[in-house]
Amino acid sequence: MTTNVLGVHAGCWGFDWSPAAADATIGAAARAGYGLVEIPAIDLAVLDPADTATALDRHGIAPAVSLALGADDDITSPDPAVVERGRHRLLEAVRFAAAIGATYVGGVTHSAMLRYLTLPTAQGRDSAVRTLREVARAAAGHGVVVGVEYVNRYESNLLNTAAQARAFVEEIGADNLVVHLDTFHAALEEADLAAAVGDAGDRLGYLHASENHRGALGTGSLDWQRLLRALLAAGYAGPITVESFSSTVVGPDAAVDIALWRSQWADPDAIATQSIEFLRAQLDQAARALT
Repeated sequence: MTTNVLGVHAGCWGFDWSPAAADATIGAAARAGYGLVEIPAIDLAVLDPADTATALDRHGIAPAVSLALGADDDITSPDPAVVERGRHRLLEAVRFAAAIGATYVGGVTHSAMLRYLTLPTAQGRDSAVRTLREVARAAAGHGVVVGVEYVNRYESNLLNTAAQARAFVEEIGADNLVVHLDTFHAALEEADLAAAVGDAGDRLGYLHASENHRGALGTGSLDWQRLLRALLAAGYAGPITVESFSSTVVGPDAAVDIALWRSQWADPDAIATQSIEFLRAQLDQAARALT
Protein backbone atom coordinates (compact mmCIF):
# COMPACT_ATOMS: atom_id res chain seq x y z
CA MET A 1 0.00 0.00 0.00
CA THR A 2 1.42 3.38 -1.03
CA THR A 3 1.95 6.09 1.55
CA ASN A 4 1.82 8.96 -0.95
CA VAL A 5 -0.84 11.55 -0.19
CA LEU A 6 -3.31 11.65 -3.07
CA GLY A 7 -4.57 15.09 -4.00
CA VAL A 8 -6.81 16.75 -6.57
CA HIS A 9 -6.64 20.16 -8.22
CA ALA A 10 -9.55 22.41 -7.24
CA GLY A 11 -9.97 23.29 -10.93
CA CYS A 12 -11.68 19.94 -11.39
CA TRP A 13 -14.74 21.79 -10.03
CA GLY A 14 -13.91 25.14 -11.67
CA PHE A 15 -11.94 28.23 -10.68
CA ASP A 16 -14.53 30.23 -8.75
CA TRP A 17 -13.12 30.76 -5.24
CA SER A 18 -15.88 32.75 -3.61
CA PRO A 19 -16.44 31.51 -0.04
CA ALA A 20 -19.41 29.32 -1.03
CA ALA A 21 -17.65 27.86 -4.07
CA ALA A 22 -14.46 27.24 -2.10
CA ASP A 23 -16.36 25.38 0.61
CA ALA A 24 -18.20 23.29 -1.99
CA THR A 25 -14.99 22.38 -3.81
CA ILE A 26 -13.06 21.53 -0.67
CA GLY A 27 -15.97 19.45 0.60
CA ALA A 28 -16.26 17.58 -2.71
CA ALA A 29 -12.53 16.76 -2.71
CA ALA A 30 -12.75 15.46 0.87
CA ARG A 31 -15.84 13.35 0.14
CA ALA A 32 -14.08 11.76 -2.83
CA GLY A 33 -11.40 10.54 -0.43
CA TYR A 34 -8.50 12.85 -1.19
CA GLY A 35 -6.07 13.89 1.51
CA LEU A 36 -5.07 17.11 -0.25
CA VAL A 37 -6.68 19.76 -2.42
CA GLU A 38 -4.54 22.01 -4.60
CA ILE A 39 -5.86 25.57 -4.55
CA PRO A 40 -4.97 28.29 -7.07
CA ALA A 41 -3.44 31.28 -5.26
CA ILE A 42 -6.08 33.92 -4.58
CA ASP A 43 -5.81 37.69 -4.80
CA LEU A 44 -5.42 38.65 -1.15
CA ALA A 45 -6.72 42.13 -1.93
CA VAL A 46 -10.05 40.62 -3.01
CA LEU A 47 -10.59 37.43 -1.01
CA ASP A 48 -10.03 36.57 2.64
CA PRO A 49 -7.88 33.44 3.18
CA ALA A 50 -9.68 32.85 6.47
CA ASP A 51 -12.69 31.54 4.51
CA THR A 52 -10.49 28.93 2.84
CA ALA A 53 -8.82 28.00 6.12
CA THR A 54 -12.20 27.54 7.79
CA ALA A 55 -13.46 25.29 4.98
CA LEU A 56 -10.29 23.18 5.06
CA ASP A 57 -10.64 22.69 8.79
CA ARG A 58 -14.35 21.86 8.52
CA HIS A 59 -13.78 19.20 5.86
CA GLY A 60 -10.53 17.82 7.27
CA ILE A 61 -8.34 18.03 4.20
CA ALA A 62 -4.85 19.49 3.69
CA PRO A 63 -4.07 22.25 1.17
CA ALA A 64 -1.41 22.94 -1.42
CA VAL A 65 -1.21 26.17 -3.41
CA SER A 66 -0.37 26.71 -7.07
CA LEU A 67 -0.16 29.49 -9.63
CA ALA A 68 1.10 30.22 -13.11
CA LEU A 69 2.79 33.52 -13.89
CA GLY A 70 1.62 35.43 -16.95
CA ALA A 71 2.88 38.04 -19.37
CA ASP A 72 2.25 40.86 -16.89
CA ASP A 73 4.28 39.25 -14.09
CA ASP A 74 6.90 37.19 -15.94
CA ILE A 75 10.07 37.05 -13.85
CA THR A 76 12.18 36.40 -16.97
CA SER A 77 11.12 39.74 -18.45
CA PRO A 78 13.71 42.41 -19.26
CA ASP A 79 11.31 44.95 -17.73
CA PRO A 80 12.05 45.40 -13.99
CA ALA A 81 8.45 46.45 -13.32
CA VAL A 82 7.14 43.18 -14.77
CA VAL A 83 9.65 41.16 -12.72
CA GLU A 84 8.63 43.04 -9.59
CA ARG A 85 4.99 42.18 -10.19
CA GLY A 86 5.98 38.53 -10.52
CA ARG A 87 8.03 38.68 -7.34
CA HIS A 88 5.09 40.25 -5.52
CA ARG A 89 2.65 37.64 -6.82
CA LEU A 90 4.91 34.77 -5.76
CA LEU A 91 5.37 36.23 -2.30
CA GLU A 92 1.61 36.75 -2.02
CA ALA A 93 1.09 33.08 -2.89
CA VAL A 94 3.47 32.16 -0.06
CA ARG A 95 1.51 34.43 2.29
CA PHE A 96 -1.73 32.76 1.22
CA ALA A 97 -0.22 29.31 1.78
CA ALA A 98 0.94 30.27 5.26
CA ALA A 99 -2.48 31.70 6.08
CA ILE A 100 -4.32 28.47 5.17
CA GLY A 101 -1.79 26.03 6.59
CA ALA A 102 -0.31 24.90 3.26
CA THR A 103 3.33 23.85 3.14
CA TYR A 104 3.66 23.86 -0.66
CA VAL A 105 3.45 26.51 -3.38
CA GLY A 106 4.10 25.22 -6.88
CA GLY A 107 3.21 25.62 -10.51
CA VAL A 108 4.74 27.70 -13.28
CA THR A 109 6.76 29.85 -10.92
CA HIS A 110 9.82 30.32 -13.14
CA SER A 111 8.36 32.13 -16.18
CA ALA A 112 5.09 33.09 -17.76
CA MET A 113 2.83 30.25 -18.88
CA LEU A 114 2.39 31.22 -22.51
CA ARG A 115 3.79 30.59 -25.96
CA TYR A 116 6.97 32.62 -26.24
CA LEU A 117 7.91 34.04 -29.62
CA THR A 118 11.55 34.57 -28.66
CA LEU A 119 14.37 32.32 -27.50
CA PRO A 120 15.18 32.27 -23.78
CA THR A 121 17.97 34.61 -22.70
CA ALA A 122 20.70 34.31 -20.12
CA GLN A 123 19.47 37.57 -18.61
CA GLY A 124 15.94 36.22 -18.30
CA ARG A 125 17.14 33.04 -16.64
CA ASP A 126 19.33 35.01 -14.23
CA SER A 127 16.35 37.17 -13.33
CA ALA A 128 14.24 34.09 -12.58
CA VAL A 129 17.04 32.56 -10.49
CA ARG A 130 17.48 35.72 -8.41
CA THR A 131 13.74 36.17 -7.90
CA LEU A 132 13.05 32.59 -6.90
CA ARG A 133 16.04 32.55 -4.59
CA GLU A 134 14.44 35.45 -2.71
CA VAL A 135 11.00 33.84 -2.77
CA ALA A 136 12.39 30.54 -1.49
CA ARG A 137 14.14 32.36 1.35
CA ALA A 138 10.88 34.06 2.34
CA ALA A 139 8.95 30.79 2.00
CA ALA A 140 11.41 28.98 4.27
CA GLY A 141 10.48 31.40 7.03
CA HIS A 142 6.89 30.11 6.78
CA GLY A 143 7.87 26.45 6.46
CA VAL A 144 6.75 26.46 2.82
CA VAL A 145 8.36 24.48 0.00
CA VAL A 146 8.36 26.09 -3.46
CA GLY A 147 7.93 23.94 -6.56
CA VAL A 148 9.13 24.66 -10.08
CA GLU A 149 6.81 23.00 -12.60
CA TYR A 150 8.37 22.58 -16.01
CA VAL A 151 5.87 22.74 -18.83
CA ASN A 152 5.73 22.02 -22.54
CA ARG A 153 7.35 24.08 -25.28
CA TYR A 154 4.10 25.92 -26.02
CA GLU A 155 3.82 27.20 -22.44
CA SER A 156 7.40 28.17 -21.53
CA ASN A 157 10.67 28.67 -23.36
CA LEU A 158 12.82 28.21 -20.25
CA LEU A 159 12.15 24.82 -18.63
CA ASN A 160 10.66 21.92 -20.62
CA THR A 161 12.26 18.81 -19.08
CA ALA A 162 13.01 17.36 -15.67
CA ALA A 163 16.74 17.62 -16.31
CA GLN A 164 16.42 21.34 -17.08
CA ALA A 165 14.22 21.90 -14.03
CA ARG A 166 16.64 20.08 -11.73
CA ALA A 167 19.62 22.09 -13.02
CA PHE A 168 17.62 25.30 -12.51
CA VAL A 169 16.62 24.35 -8.97
CA GLU A 170 20.17 23.36 -8.07
CA GLU A 171 21.51 26.64 -9.46
CA ILE A 172 19.24 28.52 -7.08
CA GLY A 173 20.55 26.38 -4.24
CA ALA A 174 17.63 26.57 -1.80
CA ASP A 175 16.83 23.48 0.27
CA ASN A 176 13.10 24.23 0.09
CA LEU A 177 12.97 24.41 -3.73
CA VAL A 178 11.85 21.28 -5.62
CA VAL A 179 11.03 20.00 -9.10
CA HIS A 180 7.32 19.74 -9.85
CA LEU A 181 6.62 17.10 -12.52
CA ASP A 182 3.35 17.23 -14.46
CA THR A 183 2.72 14.12 -16.56
CA PHE A 184 0.68 16.07 -19.14
CA HIS A 185 3.65 18.29 -19.98
CA ALA A 186 6.21 15.53 -19.52
CA ALA A 187 4.35 13.26 -21.94
CA LEU A 188 4.94 15.85 -24.65
CA GLU A 189 8.57 16.69 -23.87
CA GLU A 190 10.27 13.69 -22.26
CA ALA A 191 11.60 10.70 -24.20
CA ASP A 192 10.59 8.48 -21.27
CA LEU A 193 8.51 9.40 -18.23
CA ALA A 194 10.31 6.87 -16.04
CA ALA A 195 13.63 8.38 -17.05
CA ALA A 196 12.28 11.83 -16.17
CA VAL A 197 11.78 10.62 -12.60
CA GLY A 198 15.45 9.69 -12.53
CA ASP A 199 16.43 13.05 -14.05
CA ALA A 200 14.58 14.90 -11.30
CA GLY A 201 16.19 12.62 -8.72
CA ASP A 202 15.96 13.61 -5.09
CA ARG A 203 14.81 17.09 -6.13
CA LEU A 204 11.42 15.73 -7.17
CA GLY A 205 8.92 17.05 -4.65
CA TYR A 206 5.47 17.15 -6.26
CA LEU A 207 3.68 15.35 -9.06
CA HIS A 208 0.62 16.18 -11.13
CA ALA A 209 -1.12 13.05 -12.40
CA SER A 210 -2.66 14.16 -15.67
CA GLU A 211 -3.41 12.29 -18.88
CA ASN A 212 -1.70 13.33 -22.10
CA HIS A 213 -5.03 14.91 -23.16
CA ARG A 214 -6.03 16.17 -19.65
CA GLY A 215 -9.06 13.86 -19.68
CA ALA A 216 -9.91 11.05 -17.27
CA LEU A 217 -6.91 9.10 -15.98
CA GLY A 218 -6.43 5.83 -17.83
CA THR A 219 -8.11 7.00 -21.03
CA GLY A 220 -5.00 8.35 -22.74
CA SER A 221 -1.60 7.11 -23.86
CA LEU A 222 0.37 7.34 -20.59
CA ASP A 223 2.04 4.18 -19.30
CA TRP A 224 1.00 4.61 -15.67
CA GLN A 225 2.59 1.40 -14.47
CA ARG A 226 6.01 2.30 -15.84
CA LEU A 227 5.78 5.78 -14.31
CA LEU A 228 4.51 4.69 -10.90
CA ARG A 229 7.00 1.86 -10.59
CA ALA A 230 9.79 4.35 -11.30
CA LEU A 231 8.40 6.68 -8.63
CA LEU A 232 8.11 3.97 -6.00
CA ALA A 233 11.50 2.48 -6.85
CA ALA A 234 13.04 5.93 -6.44
CA GLY A 235 11.46 6.26 -3.00
CA TYR A 236 9.27 9.19 -3.99
CA ALA A 237 7.12 10.00 -0.97
CA GLY A 238 5.55 13.29 -2.06
CA PRO A 239 1.98 14.08 -3.10
CA ILE A 240 0.42 12.74 -6.28
CA THR A 241 -2.25 15.21 -7.32
CA VAL A 242 -4.87 14.57 -9.98
CA GLU A 243 -5.18 17.35 -12.54
CA SER A 244 -8.02 16.96 -15.01
CA PHE A 245 -10.03 19.86 -16.41
CA SER A 246 -13.18 20.17 -18.50
CA SER A 247 -14.28 23.15 -20.57
CA THR A 248 -17.84 22.29 -19.59
CA VAL A 249 -16.98 23.00 -15.95
CA VAL A 250 -14.33 25.75 -15.96
CA GLY A 251 -16.12 28.09 -18.39
CA PRO A 252 -14.93 29.77 -21.59
CA ASP A 253 -12.29 32.14 -20.16
CA ALA A 254 -10.39 29.43 -18.30
CA ALA A 255 -10.89 27.00 -21.19
CA VAL A 256 -9.18 29.41 -23.56
CA ASP A 257 -6.43 30.11 -21.04
CA ILE A 258 -5.45 26.45 -20.77
CA ALA A 259 -6.47 25.40 -24.30
CA LEU A 260 -9.41 23.14 -23.45
CA TRP A 261 -10.79 23.13 -26.95
CA ARG A 262 -13.00 20.07 -26.43
CA SER A 263 -14.94 18.78 -23.47
CA GLN A 264 -14.02 15.26 -22.34
CA TRP A 265 -16.24 15.00 -19.27
CA ALA A 266 -19.01 16.90 -17.51
CA ASP A 267 -19.31 15.53 -13.95
CA PRO A 268 -16.44 16.62 -11.68
CA ASP A 269 -17.57 14.48 -8.74
CA ALA A 270 -17.56 11.37 -10.92
CA ILE A 271 -14.13 12.21 -12.38
CA ALA A 272 -12.69 12.87 -8.92
CA THR A 273 -13.94 9.51 -7.66
CA GLN A 274 -12.84 7.59 -10.75
CA SER A 275 -9.41 9.22 -10.63
CA ILE A 276 -8.63 8.35 -7.02
CA GLU A 277 -9.85 4.78 -7.54
CA PHE A 278 -7.66 4.50 -10.64
CA LEU A 279 -4.59 5.88 -8.86
CA ARG A 280 -5.03 3.65 -5.82
CA ALA A 281 -5.34 0.56 -8.00
CA GLN A 282 -2.37 1.53 -10.16
CA LEU A 283 -0.19 2.33 -7.14
CA ASP A 284 -1.08 -0.95 -5.44
CA GLN A 285 -0.26 -2.85 -8.65
CA ALA A 286 3.06 -1.01 -8.97
CA ALA A 287 3.94 -1.72 -5.34
CA ARG A 288 3.21 -5.43 -5.75
CA ALA A 289 5.36 -5.55 -8.88
CA LEU A 290 8.33 -4.21 -6.92
CA THR A 291 8.10 -6.69 -4.03
